[in-house]
Amino acid sequence: MTLLLLGLLLFLGTHSVSILAPDWRRGWIARHGERPWKGLYSLVSLIGFALLIVGYGWARQSPVVLYTPPTWTRHLALLLMLPVFPLLLAAYLPGRIKATVKHPMLAAVKLWALAHLLANGTLTDVLLFGGFLAWAVADRISVKRHPRGPVPGAPPRPANDLIALGAGLLLYVLFLAGTHAWLIGVSPLA
Repeated sequence: MTLLLLGLLLFLGTHSVSILAPDWRRGWIARHGERPWKGLYSLVSLIGFALLIVGYGWARQSPVVLYTPPTWTRHLALLLMLPVFPLLLAAYLPGRIKATVKHPMLAAVKLWALAHLLANGTLTDVLLFGGFLAWAVADRISVKRHPRGPVPGAPPRPANDLIALGAGLLLYVLFLAGTHAWLIGVSPLA
């Protein structure tokens, strides 16, 4: 559990600097440069992500059950996951989806986390998915109050929405068909 918590702290912590200390971040970049910031940010995020994955895997071996979700919540989770991949792709493929949702990556994270909280009831799941849900909500509030620059991605085109939808739904089907079981060790359809 300690590795999971450390991973969450490092991963979500680095992703929270813009929320909690935007002036400190700007000052650090002004003193040291954008490239060193991106390098350090990426390194700490990657270490946090690795610790998060290993810690989650280890913590799942001795689950502490907090609640047992009813079967219907798994079906609801599958439905909530349907727009997640298209939203993730829309964050980097600007079109009407991105213009309408405004922050499709954060919307995707919120739906992903909520779906997994509905379908899983262990302490490990609540920490992981609850942590990501809380972070995404806080980040969305922060972005509303302090708008940030554009996210790098493809140039805006009408075809981007079709690409995001098509490729996103394909990824969803692949995850259902076996990728989730292969990566995570659990089939969402079981």
